[in-house]
Amino acid sequence: MFVKKLVEKAAKKPGGNVDGLKSSEVDPRVVFHYGIPSGSTMFAYDSIQKILAISTKDGQIKLFGKDNTQALLESNEISPSKFLQFMKNRGILLNTTSKNHLEVWDIDEKLLSHVHVCKGEITSFTVMQHSLIIYIGYSDGNISVLKLDEEPFHIVQMKYTIPLSASHGNVTEVSGDNAVLHILPQPTAESKRVVIIFRDGLISLWDIRESKSIYTTGGNMLQSQYHEAKKVTSACWACPFGSKVVVGYSNGEIFIWSIPSTANPSTEASNRGSQNVPICKLNLGYKTEKNPIASLKWAYADGKASRLYVMGASNSVSVNLLQVVLLNEHTESRTIKLGLHLPEACIDMEIISSSEQSKHKQDCLLLLGISGHVYAYDDCLIEKYLLQCQSRSPPSLPKELMLKMPFVDSSITIAKFITDNQCMISPADEDYIVMGRNIPPLLPSETKQKDGIQLNSAHFSGFLKIKNLYITGHSDGAINFWDLSCPFLIPVFSLKQQSEDDFSLSGIALTALYFDGKSQLLVSGDQSGMVRIFKFKPEPYATESSFISLPGSAKKGNNHIIHSVKLIKINGSVLSMNISCSSRHLAVGSDQGYVSVIDIEGPTLLYQNHIASEICTGVISLEFQTCILHGFEKNVLVVGTKDSSVLTLDSETGNMLTTSRVQPKKPSKALFMQSLDGQDSNAPDLSKRNSLEDAKPKQLVLLCSEKAVYVYSLTHITQGVKKVHYKKKFQTSSCCWASTFYSSSDVNGLILLFTSGEIQIRSLPELSLIKETSIRGFTNCTLKQNSLSDISICTSREGELVVVNGDQEIFVISVLLQKENFRLLDTVGHIYRKDLIVSQEGPVCGPIVHKERKKGIFSSVIKDFTGSKAKPLPEVETEDATESIKELYTIFSTANFPSDTEIRDNLVMDEDDIDLDIDDIDLGDLGERPKEQNMLAALNKQKLAGIQAIKGLTGKLKQIKVKNPKGSMKEEQQDEKGGAVDQIKKKYGFSLSGESSAAKMAESKLHDNLRKLQGINSRATEMQDTAKSFSSMAEQVLRTEQHKRS
Repeated sequence: MFVKKLVEKAAKKPGGNVDGLKSSEVDPRVVFHYGIPSGSTMFAYDSIQKILAISTKDGQIKLFGKDNTQALLESNEISPSKFLQFMKNRGILLNTTSKNHLEVWDIDEKLLSHVHVCKGEITSFTVMQHSLIIYIGYSDGNISVLKLDEEPFHIVQMKYTIPLSASHGNVTEVSGDNAVLHILPQPTAESKRVVIIFRDGLISLWDIRESKSIYTTGGNMLQSQYHEAKKVTSACWACPFGSKVVVGYSNGEIFIWSIPSTANPSTEASNRGSQNVPICKLNLGYKTEKNPIASLKWAYADGKASRLYVMGASNSVSVNLLQVVLLNEHTESRTIKLGLHLPEACIDMEIISSSEQSKHKQDCLLLLGISGHVYAYDDCLIEKYLLQCQSRSPPSLPKELMLKMPFVDSSITIAKFITDNQCMISPADEDYIVMGRNIPPLLPSETKQKDGIQLNSAHFSGFLKIKNLYITGHSDGAINFWDLSCPFLIPVFSLKQQSEDDFSLSGIALTALYFDGKSQLLVSGDQSGMVRIFKFKPEPYATESSFISLPGSAKKGNNHIIHSVKLIKINGSVLSMNISCSSRHLAVGSDQGYVSVIDIEGPTLLYQNHIASEICTGVISLEFQTCILHGFEKNVLVVGTKDSSVLTLDSETGNMLTTSRVQPKKPSKALFMQSLDGQDSNAPDLSKRNSLEDAKPKQLVLLCSEKAVYVYSLTHITQGVKKVHYKKKFQTSSCCWASTFYSSSDVNGLILLFTSGEIQIRSLPELSLIKETSIRGFTNCTLKQNSLSDISICTSREGELVVVNGDQEIFVISVLLQKENFRLLDTVGHIYRKDLIVSQEGPVCGPIVHKERKKGIFSSVIKDFTGSKAKPLPEVETEDATESIKELYTIFSTANFPSDTEIRDNLVMDEDDIDLDIDDIDLGDLGERPKEQNMLAALNKQKLAGIQAIKGLTGKLKQIKVKNPKGSMKEEQQDEKGGAVDQIKKKYGFSLSGESSAAKMAESKLHDNLRKLQGINSRATEMQDTAKSFSSMAEQVLRTEQHKRS
């Protein structure tokens, strides 16, 4: 016996048996995803293409475009996003993961083009718009520059760097926490200057071309001034010219700092006052509660409507986590703000807008809750409230709208998916495109949504035109029919009537559905035990909009579709239903353990039997079957209960055929039961059987529970024999859902879905593992046995799964390698529009500012530290975007600071005996020289820039010389003292009045010295390369000699 079991086990290979399901026929995959993915963590928005991206905890990225287009991106590596940003209107999405990998996504192809691995901990990520430049800030305070090369898309590391020692100031004054938190290119001079904000509070304005910090503020002096430790947590611009930046801190404070917006920062800073004092402090209550400022976003608007959105940390219990403040030059000293109170804390926010060139442009504020739900506010209503809240008739407070699938108002409690529907005439793709456009968008940026959306569905003329029919029962008692032939649900018919005369909703959740398209029969069961039998009229139906009940038509209801409605009540909530094809009897199982058999023609209750249980009651499955008992055929009703018991009843009388039940030794909650018709692949040859029982193929029964799956013989169940033919225990996680499917060769297969999100495909009846995979996103759905009321799962005969997660998202998963089951997949997934023409390129122009202005928030503010009066706006620089970007590429391609490798190489060269020396450079006479030449020698790094300083200094000398006193007497005195003046000039190193050619001589010597320095550098490089070659050759010779000796 032991040897026989070993042989049988060895014969069960993972690929299945020869005649059964093969691994080559199976490929579990997500066909399409609709809605907002659970576990969402971050927003990104392309304001030109109108594309919204939402990243999730498990590394998925969902894209939402115009006209209901959606796409789901998945990388091989499961890692949440740290930064997510578009390269606007270029079809590129950049995703920085928690593992410091930079992913480059091609939105048009929906492919991961390149992954760039960064060597440090990324703390800041900024894309310079209108270019392909990327700034990356690290935890050590350094900044690197990357460039995206096209065709194919890949990241290139530029030679230009911004080291901490140069941007932060004196290294000895650098605090321990010097990570770069924000890199903000200056709006009107993006190619010239960037603002760098460190975690310790220092704000540095970096000149890209000069490779140096030209202005600093904040930092350690700010910490000591207020005697409290605080770190920067968020920042954003608060001015279209880049002259003011808002910074949020870990202690809840919000400061507004002044930033020079011209090429002459020292002059502008002196006019503004002290460098280390903010111009404004916003008192919004966050500091009182010690709530860190998690995010800041400033929205510019014409006139007085510019505003700042402030979001506190999500781990706080504050009720004022999100506030909107008017923040512009016209704002009065009193703070005008609006608190937005959501049901939960938020972790991100984004402002999306409607289509271009729209007269009624609608902006929408999206907020991402900590649970993954997305809430929306009409931003126009927020603006209106802030501007009119202090008037005599203030507007009402804006209300949030939680984004959900715009189909129904109640949740789905039970569903059926039918893909083998006999579709006679299928609509064309163009018809589906039109129907899809009529569906309200998921995002409220294109059309305003109201509570209780009503849909204008297609006129329902019958089921014959629907290939993929999806039927849903809802918590309010409604039954909806959908066409799921496309990647979105198209409503076709809604059934709300309760009886022949009652057309209103019952308000009781449906728990079971049965649909037979051939006999035009629909049966529903609800929590109260009410069973409704709907009989449809012959098709085609009269075309009429049946999804919306018009006023005055409630009495008519669905009379053009429904022939009759019959009701019957049973004990307990309905869990399972099935119909006998021969007798047309309906079997109903309840959660109280009752099995009721009903004649649907009456309807008449034929009998009712109670199945008691010591563990838990409930009938999960019922099936009418014919089996061989004592040499005779017997019509039985197979019953599967929640405590993993399987038994049979006489289908005509309801009597139990045996007192003994088939049940595992350690029962667990049963999920699924089904009879398996056909022959056991491991059974003996039928030709060798003699009796009627032997001649009939062995009928098997499959039972799946949370902990294991079993295969029994129907004959043994009828006889009460506890014999297991096949068994598989689940070791790692519990099973939460199971079903069977049929392949094209009419072979059974088993789908198992686990709480971990894992999917297993097993062959039947052997239960051999065919394929095992994990569907990304299932783990975020929290698949637990006790929470399946929020998640509806159903499958078709061909193994197409439809998973609905509440009112937030829908998964459609295919198990078999089948094609063309769904239409318009490419059309709905087409997010990026290459033909989009942008009317305006380059940086956004600033507003028109009048000379006479009232005192605003930047002049007379809540708490003005400087006490200065209102100053005029700085001069705005203008730059040619195209030429500036080209010049910027050239600058970033050149190393502005020596790398660590170069420094080490230089140290090695200094240790060697090199003939060349710096003394080889002719610096001219080391004795007395004009001051112009001394200055040129000191400004050697700036090359020819020193000549301008010479000319300026010479000009000053000339001005001194030109300042002659009035009158002839003073001129004579000046001539007499001319010699004394020349002596003074000579003493302090300035040129005499006759030495006008000194500048030219200095320039010539400077060029000679530069040429000599370049020659020394090139020769040193050649010698270094020669030394490396010689070293490698010596090592090779040494290895050869050692090899010969050995």
